[in-house]
Amino acid sequence: MWVIGTCVLALAIAWLGHWVYRWRNPKCNGVLPPGSLGLPLIGETLQLMVPGDSLDLVPFLKDRIQRYGTTFRTSVAGRAIIVSADPKFCHFVLQQHGKLFESWALDTFAKLFAQEGKASLNVTNVHKYIRGTVLKHFGMEALKERLLPLMEEVSQATITSWLGKESIDVKYATGTMAIEFSAKLLFSHDPTQSSKKLGDLYSSFIQGLLSIPLNIPGTIYHKCLKDRRKALSIIRRTVKDRLSSHGRLHDDFLCHVMQDMSKEEFLTEDFLVQLIFGLLFVTFDSVSTTLTLALMFLEENPRALQEITDEHESIIKQREISKSPITWKEYKSMPFTLQVIHESLRLGNISPGLFRRTKTDVEWNGYTIPAHWGVLIATSALHLNPETYKDHLTFNPWRWKEYDSDVMLKNFMPFGSGMKQCAGAEYTRALLSMFLHILVTKYRWTNVKKGNIRRNPILSLGDGLHIKIMERQK
Repeated sequence: MWVIGTCVLALAIAWLGHWVYRWRNPKCNGVLPPGSLGLPLIGETLQLMVPGDSLDLVPFLKDRIQRYGTTFRTSVAGRAIIVSADPKFCHFVLQQHGKLFESWALDTFAKLFAQEGKASLNVTNVHKYIRGTVLKHFGMEALKERLLPLMEEVSQATITSWLGKESIDVKYATGTMAIEFSAKLLFSHDPTQSSKKLGDLYSSFIQGLLSIPLNIPGTIYHKCLKDRRKALSIIRRTVKDRLSSHGRLHDDFLCHVMQDMSKEEFLTEDFLVQLIFGLLFVTFDSVSTTLTLALMFLEENPRALQEITDEHESIIKQREISKSPITWKEYKSMPFTLQVIHESLRLGNISPGLFRRTKTDVEWNGYTIPAHWGVLIATSALHLNPETYKDHLTFNPWRWKEYDSDVMLKNFMPFGSGMKQCAGAEYTRALLSMFLHILVTKYRWTNVKKGNIRRNPILSLGDGLHIKIMERQK
């Protein structure tokens, strides 16, 4: 028996060794970019999660760019991917979308956003429909015709509610504002009708995005899934009510999409729920993190605060009626505000990057990226590249006067790039601008408490940024 046992053990060791070898040396019809796939199954996920304690790149990216160059291979959450911080290659990937590359989500993201299996196959097919519908409800024309004054109103109401309080957690409070405002536009959500706040659920959800996908009680990922289900149930309840209401109309995004269900096969109940969930997610984190950083930077930079205040006061002074609602022309006359927003987005790097997948073998700079491999455009590395941005860790909104459109196209991608730019980009910029407009013209704030910056790779401020709001003395 011991002979048989020894043979079985030897075979198992040989098989394991072969498996590890194949993992570390995947098939490729050429030369792979340099790098390492790490340990089988978990890859280099643990190294990626090692946090940094500044606005700079996480140690994972800094170390590998120094070791392998701006394009390298790795494995995250069980999937082999190519990571690139090369502006030319990143631009090439985006330009070749639909030809050599396609939309893709890392497996952890796919599970959290229900994009596995059949649903993932539809991402490219439905993109045109989703983009068109989102632009119709949240794009430039919608902003011009009706959304700007509503954004001004919700910003005013939010900041007014902060008066008299000793401390406000900016990220939580602005995230709640953004998600409740967007949820009302998307599916006429009334936060008073739910025991759980969507803002609370999304805050928890975001923490699990890049965690190891172990659905075990006590893990971040388990809580993330649990709160995701709660958020989905709030949305699903509304969708079900609408489907059973026999065509009763509502003036919102959901009503418009449901009217197309007879024409588009992919518009199922599940799809509608996941679509609204995803749109709320994008709004929540982009608005809350950017405003948190903007307020922190402005409070620390009196010159920038004075310039943005002067810009908005000038807009009010030029009105015939000072208290009239903001207009599209006024919104488009806020160049310094846009520079502050751009600089906050650049330093914040809300998203870890843009995910794509190769449709076929792709040749680049002497290397071959095999078909069906993931590609991560490391936007954080582009945004913090000292060769592009002098004093790259310094808040300097004036730097944006120097850059032409070509530099921005290839080196600044907070909302994607070109035709693949997020359809809600202008909506987000407008909401950020309206909030800052109300804040700097009517109020002042002081920092009460500021947490330490951590990036793993999503940026956080530890205990957050807490401020005290006061009405401005005229």
